[in-house]
Amino acid sequence: MIKSLLKQRVDQCFLQGVEKGLWTDTAADSYAVEVPKRDGQGDFSTNLAMVVAGKEKRNPREVAAQLLELLGAGDNLLEKVEIAGPGFVNFFLNRGIWSSVLPEVLEQGTGFGRADFGNGKKVLVEFVSANPTGPLSVGHGRNAILGDTIARILSATGYAVDREYYFNDAGRQMRVLGASTKARYLELLGLENEFPEDGYQGDYIYAIARRLQEESGDGLQEEDELFFKGHAEKDIFADIDATLKRIGIAFDSYFNEHTLYEDGLIDDVVAKLRSKDFVYEKDGATWFKTTDFGQEQDRVIIKNTGEPTYRLPDIAYHREKFRRGFEWMIDVFGADHIATVPDVMAGVRALGHDDSKITVILHQFVTLMRGGKQVKMSTRKATFVTVDELVDEVGVDALRFFFLMRKPDSQLEFDLDLATSQSQENPVYYVQYAHARLCSIERQAKELQVDAGNIADADLGLLDEEEEIALLKIMAEYPAMIAGSARDLAPHRVIFFLMELAGQFHRYYNKHKVLGDNPELTRARLQLCRAVKVVLRNGLTLVGLNAPETM
Repeated sequence: MIKSLLKQRVDQCFLQGVEKGLWTDTAADSYAVEVPKRDGQGDFSTNLAMVVAGKEKRNPREVAAQLLELLGAGDNLLEKVEIAGPGFVNFFLNRGIWSSVLPEVLEQGTGFGRADFGNGKKVLVEFVSANPTGPLSVGHGRNAILGDTIARILSATGYAVDREYYFNDAGRQMRVLGASTKARYLELLGLENEFPEDGYQGDYIYAIARRLQEESGDGLQEEDELFFKGHAEKDIFADIDATLKRIGIAFDSYFNEHTLYEDGLIDDVVAKLRSKDFVYEKDGATWFKTTDFGQEQDRVIIKNTGEPTYRLPDIAYHREKFRRGFEWMIDVFGADHIATVPDVMAGVRALGHDDSKITVILHQFVTLMRGGKQVKMSTRKATFVTVDELVDEVGVDALRFFFLMRKPDSQLEFDLDLATSQSQENPVYYVQYAHARLCSIERQAKELQVDAGNIADADLGLLDEEEEIALLKIMAEYPAMIAGSARDLAPHRVIFFLMELAGQFHRYYNKHKVLGDNPELTRARLQLCRAVKVVLRNGLTLVGLNAPETM
């Protein structure tokens, strides 16, 4: 958009400077054109002069003066250019240039902000991957929304994205699930039994056992834990799947952990590591030489009981991601995985793969707050708060919005009072209400038989109020914001953008009358409102939220 036009202009001047011998090309692609953080510093600023000066040991203000000469006198893009501070070059654009964003927004519609710079690169986003041992907790919910939104943004910018759920259906926790379910079944039959010391305590285990009793009576007493595990796993995952669908999440594929064992992939990984002298035996266990890859100590990958630790199947699973041809692999994990990630990356490198193609996003925990105090919601299902309970209280839109309001590596305090309030203090209500207001303006225009006409019919030069220019500037940033969110895997930026655009629209609406007595001004302002509505809807849709027409 406008920023890219200015960047092209600066790039041209940089190349001209190289051709004229004013500087070398060592600073190519090292400088930036950004929006200044403070008012009065122009619409955009570049650090080109300081980057060139730093590389060539020159005075940055001298380089900035040369850049100004190359930029030339004012034109339809630039009103003035100034040198500031140690060598920043600040650009003040002609106010009329900002209205050029409106035709692009309205012509592209739902496509505005989308891009193709991903070039079809094959990406796998693995997220949720919760063990099928219980309902989805609030922590799983944050993981789910982060992963889904990252996948949405990457898809919108030209990547070929697959969403995958790694199904942990093997290992000790699944055996404990089977033992817990059998114990509850026997308990319902009135038979003495010993509940596993670290068994799953939730009422959902009773529900599974009760279903088995109702269907089979007392005929399952001799069945082993594997039988009960299979039934429990099926019921619990059906519950997980229903929860995910409820919050708008669907997966392209599921990878079952047990296939790593059945297909001999676990043994093959150990054999490959052994052949490279990266494993050894000690105290009856098999150790991986993670110290060869920068770790402080080696790690056990097979216990002295013969059971693999969780690191080993994770290494094998990531090798399969490479074998399946993915060019970029993104893992969304909770903060409790922080200690294991380096070990898995070491395993990937040891097997000869490029671990730089794997990006791990570790999100922090969620704290539920009510009345300024941490709370634990009651639950009939388990000893933790489930996603379903949270949706019952705040709704899907608030759930998604609030989970995205903070960077993944920031602790998230989920304010239940705020999320359920029908007021402009509630950020999701504030943003959605802006869209509903815009729809209301269009309805009022139709009722008053005001003809907005086409964008070509409007005199956009009439949009010169400060609040109108501010709206145009924000909308012009939308494509770059989406591109940056994709490159940095930062979905929270979309939320911040929506809040900024909605806030600016509310300020505009409260100060200026859209449907006024001046037909030409009314037509221009209706086009402005149409564009704001398009951008708001695009942003809300991108992060999986509704764009209501009435509220």
